[in-house]
Amino acid sequence: MAYVARLKKEYNERIVSALKEEFGYKNVMQVPKLEKIVVSRGVGAAVADKKLIDHAVDELTMITGQKAISTISKKDVATFKLRKGMPIGAKVTLRGERMYEFLDRLVTSALPRVRDFQGIRATGFDGRGNYSLGVTEQIIFPEINIDKINRINGMDITFVTSAPTDKEAKSLLTELGLPFKKN
Repeated sequence: MAYVARLKKEYNERIVSALKEEFGYKNVMQVPKLEKIVVSRGVGAAVADKKLIDHAVDELTMITGQKAISTISKKDVATFKLRKGMPIGAKVTLRGERMYEFLDRLVTSALPRVRDFQGIRATGFDGRGNYSLGVTEQIIFPEINIDKINRINGMDITFVTSAPTDKEAKSLLTELGLPFKKN
């Protein structure tokens, strides 16, 4: 028997029927699902020090369990001394089992480690059912050894869903365990 992530199993067994009942879907295929999670980090100081990109790629690889890639600039910006084609950030796109495993670790171990955590804001929706949140420091993830980091950086985490509206996407993400703030 193949391995199935805990959240994926919960999605198939409980969340699909809960969302189907809540929004009155007639078909199981109408129920929104999580398509991918993109974890990205911009490294502005990499213009001066190229090793910072390698550190960012290594940290994202450790956090997500999948090899990160460096992103390059698309155009020249003279005020930032940035040339087209220079590495300027790092990103990882997670799908399938790794996506559910990362979400599980984010919800159960990383977010509770944030100082004075009261929940995540519900204002990060884009109008098309996708949600983005920013994490201010990478040390909330248990995979990161605080003694081995050279500087504290944040990252952006984007949840791409198949939901047509923000309300449906919020219900899906709430069912998956993301702790939204109570208004």
